[in-house]
Amino acid sequence: MKKLGLMVCTNSAIDYIDHGIDVKVVRSTILLGDKEYVDYEELTADKFYDKLEENPSLFPRTSMPSTGKILEFYEGLKKDGCDTIIFVTISKNMSGIYDNAMLASRMIDGVDIHVFDSKSVGYIECKLIFTAHEGYEAGKTLEEILEDMVYIRDNNKIYFAVSDLRYLVKNGRLSNAQALMANVLKIKPLLEISDDGKVVSIEKIRTFKKAVNRVIEKFLDETKDFEVKPFIIHANNPETAAYIRSAVLEARPEYKEIKDYLLTPAVGAHSGPKAITIGYIKTRK
Repeated sequence: MKKLGLMVCTNSAIDYIDHGIDVKVVRSTILLGDKEYVDYEELTADKFYDKLEENPSLFPRTSMPSTGKILEFYEGLKKDGCDTIIFVTISKNMSGIYDNAMLASRMIDGVDIHVFDSKSVGYIECKLIFTAHEGYEAGKTLEEILEDMVYIRDNNKIYFAVSDLRYLVKNGRLSNAQALMANVLKIKPLLEISDDGKVVSIEKIRTFKKAVNRVIEKFLDETKDFEVKPFIIHANNPETAAYIRSAVLEARPEYKEIKDYLLTPAVGAHSGPKAITIGYIKTRK
């Protein structure tokens, strides 16, 4: 490996993190009303969530980058002298970006492409690409870098609650049967990203506030026996993020701080506004 090129999909929300590394962001398109926007470049998180709050009848959809567009990124990095590329994507069980990236990788010669399924979304994607960069800068081999990335992918967990299930259901992230029952009973489920990268409902809870408290309880219960690096992700919900941070730090002052990260519109279109998560990456010994 002479030169490593890094790519990540827009679902990572890497644009909202001050990172300073050279990474190409492959962007999705947001379909909102009769308009289309390139994620982050034409529609940032604050403006997106404001639009949904101002007009609840608006229902966003997303369009993933095509195989041809991804191929252009590969070709550009090859032209820049990269002989190896790592592309971290949203879980292949949430989007077709991984499949498009794999297809594009078979359309180019002379560069070793590794499409890495994060089996997650948001900050986990960022952590994976930062780990790849750090490993490369430290002189690690490709095999060592990928091993470090696999550890993170296989040793993290995210629990979350949503304020409005319609977004997950209409965009196909939860089954219609689950949604119908939840709407009838006015339930706000406790959700998680499963080990195979799917959004699944694990408990039925009657209010969003109770769901948030259950997210905290679940996190504290699951992490009591090992060291973790916690994080919060939210869809323009800083108040609830602050509430979760305060509650967790009161119980676990040894964490000292818990950073929070935004959900970019490409993900917020599926979670809806006010969605909130707490997650962790297990510390490697």
